[in-house]
Amino acid sequence: MPECSRRLARFLPYTRRVTQPTLTSLAKAGGCAAKYSAARLEELLAGIVPVDATDLLVGLDPADDAAVYRLDEKTALVFTVDFFPPVVDDPRTFGRIAATNALNDVYAMGGRPLLALSVTAFPEELPVEMLGEVLAGAAEATREAGAILAGGHTIRDEEPKYGLAVVGTVHPDGVWRKSGARPGDAVLVTKPLGTGLVLQAVRDGCAPEGALDAAVASMTELNRDAADTLRSFSPSAVTDVTGFGLLGHAHETADRSGVRITLDAHRLPALPGAVELAADGVRTGGDRRNREFAGPHVESTAEPELEALAYDPQTSGGLLVTLPNDKRAVLEATFAAAGLALHHVGAVEEGAGVTLS
Repeated sequence: MPECSRRLARFLPYTRRVTQPTLTSLAKAGGCAAKYSAARLEELLAGIVPVDATDLLVGLDPADDAAVYRLDEKTALVFTVDFFPPVVDDPRTFGRIAATNALNDVYAMGGRPLLALSVTAFPEELPVEMLGEVLAGAAEATREAGAILAGGHTIRDEEPKYGLAVVGTVHPDGVWRKSGARPGDAVLVTKPLGTGLVLQAVRDGCAPEGALDAAVASMTELNRDAADTLRSFSPSAVTDVTGFGLLGHAHETADRSGVRITLDAHRLPALPGAVELAADGVRTGGDRRNREFAGPHVESTAEPELEALAYDPQTSGGLLVTLPNDKRAVLEATFAAAGLALHHVGAVEEGAGVTLS
């Protein structure tokens, strides 16, 4: 058996539990790598006139990870929707990953999920039991988030897709935006990077042992605990790192905040095997789109494999946080005491754009 085939055989829990055709074999792109190009999305949204509504705290001007609408002085609603094609073949795992990814948008706004509805597209020729497993995985993640999966909508489609529309709540004064970064802030991330690289390597049959297990563990981890721990520190800016990659989301934060973000490439946390895969030339289609979007605003002197890690589209990634540097030591100690990962990867400065060095 070729080495790549032997490696792929180790991933049975995620790749061969279902009968043929497999979920990923029906997908043109998987996870957040399937996102519409950020550059084209900006062009598309430019044609939509923002609504002038006093109680719409976050909408399209500028857009963020979710919309936020104030109900009264103490409560605002957080609205989001996110869905994508399969990243793994095991349907329950796919449902859990897709649901976690959508729920995490609420955490990125400082909110807590309340209610969710399924958004489902599924080929009729696949067993209905497979769809049931997708929904079961999503229900598990939703319950873990303290929310309720209360229904949804399903259509026929040749390419399977799943996700959630989620409603959450947040105090109007506690909304986290990606536009609040300030010079002197530290830049931190809560999860390792490299899900796109690992998933692509799995499709190519050359992922190293343990890489997919680590990626799945990361993609099924809610950002709930990280957000709960962060909340009392009043961060300057927060977003989650998903399909546009670390550099794409750092560019959005820098641009909307009117600052420059500097990132230390050697501090970037990586999933096991991700940097090595990047050095071997593994790339996703999302890498090219992310470079087209953020590349004109990024100055990089980093090694090619670390640059690829920073452009890599993430599925259900962690939080990207900026907050005053004098709060960083206590925040890091608080995360460590809670058994949570937190990585100091850069700083916010006067200027514009993003530097990776």
